[in-house]
Amino acid sequence: MSLERGKIREFARATASTAPEYLDDPAPPVPPTFLRTSTFWEPEGLPAPTSELNLDNSRCLHGEEEFEFFGPPPRAGAELTVVSRLESVTEKQGRRGGTMRVFVSVQDFTDADGRLVARRRTTGIETGKAPE
Repeated sequence: MSLERGKIREFARATASTAPEYLDDPAPPVPPTFLRTSTFWEPEGLPAPTSELNLDNSRCLHGEEEFEFFGPPPRAGAELTVVSRLESVTEKQGRRGGTMRVFVSVQDFTDADGRLVARRRTTGIETGKAPE
């Protein structure tokens, strides 16, 4: 994943940021949630970490998203390697829709030196029943 100044600026504007460090700096840091855009840069045909779960997307909800940085946020010009994995899958009885599956996927972002710079953790929920 190449961190481009123009894409960082576009993201900042799309999220209504007026922070000059994102808009004016020649090598801006990424806004924390910018790393979510890594999904758009995945190679075609690459299986998602959740592909083995055979999820019914019509019953999936976004539960939570968390970003953790291990130092300052990376800046424009950096090249990051992204490795995705399925961290956990649990089941929980829902109040209205049967048994739900709660799954957590993790993306680790490393820099050119192999140093972990950020981690994204996403929680998804597959409901037990399709929406009515």
